[in-house]
Parts: sequence; structure tokens; C-alpha cells
Amino acid sequence: MRAKTIQIFLPDGSPRSIRIAEITSRIAKLILIPRNKLNEASRREELKNVGTYFLFGPADEKAKDQVYIGEAENCFKRLKQHNSSKDFWNVAVVVVSKTNSFTKSHVKYLEHYFYQKAREIDRYEVVNEIEPTESFITETMVADLMDDFETIKILLSTLGYPLFEEVHKAEAKEILICKGKDAYASGEYTDEGLVVYQKSVANVKETTTAGTWVKNLRNKLLNSGVLVQKENVYIFQSDYIFKSPSAAAATVLGRRANGWTEWRNANGKTLDELKRQK
Repeated sequence: MRAKTIQIFLPDGSPRSIRIAEITSRIAKLILIPRNKLNEASRREELKNVGTYFLFGPADEKAKDQVYIGEAENCFKRLKQHNSSKDFWNVAVVVVSKTNSFTKSHVKYLEHYFYQKAREIDRYEVVNEIEPTESFITETMVADLMDDFETIKILLSTLGYPLFEEVHKAEAKEILICKGKDAYASGEYTDEGLVVYQKSVANVKETTTAGTWVKNLRNKLLNSGVLVQKENVYIFQSDYIFKSPSAAAATVLGRRANGWTEWRNANGKTLDELKRQK
């Protein structure tokens, strides 16, 4: 990773409204549009060009947020159609070229690639009913688009949607363990929270004092397929990021828990000792 300067422009001066993000030396530009600002976005001429887009929204009964991935010759017109036909989303992010160099073939290729990559990374539930078709483009075009993808990936994360970011690094600096009764989970503490690794084991039975929030969180993970029951335990089917160490520990143990003391490294040091008492 190299240092980068990202420019974010606020057309109406509000950080909670429309935001336009770019790396000035790159051609890809991202426009974030809250759903309630769609009419105001009609004044942005770049949205009427060919591009790709993402619709982001929460899933009330599931642990993962949702994303719809699409492409259009006129992105604003397509967003207006989705505003009438799709309920789940609250934010749209549109990807266009600052040099108007994207063609229909380019964006169809990107749409297919985005879909495949988002499914692979598995941070969000991709709600497209049909897998986008892959357009044929030349080898040199693919190379250019992969360079654009790296820019898009960074800008999406900067705007708060790490759709294409790996949940954890291949080699963690400090593996943490949380265990109790039938539970045995491993993970790592990252910039985003506590990542519990795939194949970790959680208790099925919850204590009587677990509380509603623990039960609701575990139910959402079950509804999303992140947790699957196997005999008398739950198994994590994928890596999952919890916003706090305590939420991760409570999910694993089936009770209220202080994650700063429940998660420990191989030498028995707590996360609190490793991160907060240095």
C-alpha cells in the first residue's frame, strides 16, 4: 500500500449529502447519493453518462448489509427507475470516468467483475437476482480496467463501503482466542473491529442473562448463514467482522461478555493488555 491523496467534494457543503470522491491522477470518479437527495443529484451532468453503480442498504433480519450492482448508459435515469422499484437501498454510489472514456462494453465488464468480486469477498449480501453477463473486451482494456478497479476499491472504502476489501489479512500479526464450554473461536483485532475466523465454534445454548441484543445478533448471523448449527455447536461459515470485541465474544459464548478480557493471545495476554495497556 502506498500513500494516496483523495479529494472529496461536497457540492452543497454538507458531509452527509452528495459526495464526489476521486484520486486526482486517476480517471475514475465516484458520486455518493443519499436516496433522499436524488432530485438534487439531477443537476450533476456526469450522472447522465455511462457508468456502473451500487445500491447499498441494511437488512433488518440479517447480519450483512445488502448491495445491488448495476450498469447503465444513463446512470441517473436508472437510479430514478430503482427509486420506484427497489425498497431496500438508502445510498447509491455511481462510478463514472472523468474523461468520458468508459463505453458500454467497459461498464458491462466492470459490472460482472464487481459482482464476482463482491460475492468472493462476502462482506455484503449481493441481491442481484441474475448474474450480470461478461462483455468481451481486449486484453489491454482488461488491464486498464483492473487499474481502475483498484481506484474504485479505495474510493468505495473511503466513502464507508469496503465492498471489495478482504475481511482480514492473509497473515495476522496476533491471533486471538476466545473459548468457553463448547466454544472455541479464533480471530484478530483490526482497524474495523474484531474479525472472527471461518470455522470458529460458538456455543448454541444461551444463558438466561444473555439479553435481547445478544439473541438478536446471533439470530441475524443465523439468518445470513454466517452461523450454521452442527450438532450441539454453531460453526462460522465465513470470516465476520464485529464492531466491538464484546459483540464478538458474546456471539461466541452465548452470553454477555467483556471482549477485552475474553479474547487472549497464545501467551494468555488479554486484548486489553495487548492494545489498551501499552
